[in-house]
Amino acid sequence: MTAKEYKEYKGLRKESLRDNMDNIEASLTDISEEVTKRLAKKTKPKGLEENLKVAHTGGEVAKNTRNEIENLLGESVVTSKNKLNYQYIDNKKEIEGNKKIK
Repeated sequence: MTAKEYKEYKGLRKESLRDNMDNIEASLTDISEEVTKRLAKKTKPKGLEENLKVAHTGGEVAKNTRNEIENLLGESVVTSKNKLNYQYIDNKKEIEGNKKIK
């Protein structure tokens, strides 16, 4: 799932996705990023196509790790719950008694 899809899944608007992940979700993101960084350093990809391959490989490692964790736990580690509890107010409220003080 893309970052945009993940934010929609969690019901986020402008908030940070990472700030709203639980510990396992954030750890899997860290694994993906770290593996990608180290692979890129080791293989020195050139151009967009090679860099995309390295990024996909890092993502695959995190995906496999996620699948193994979920198999052990018997439940999904990706959740729509947010670590921070946001409540949106969709309707504008009028401020009563708003008078200029002279």
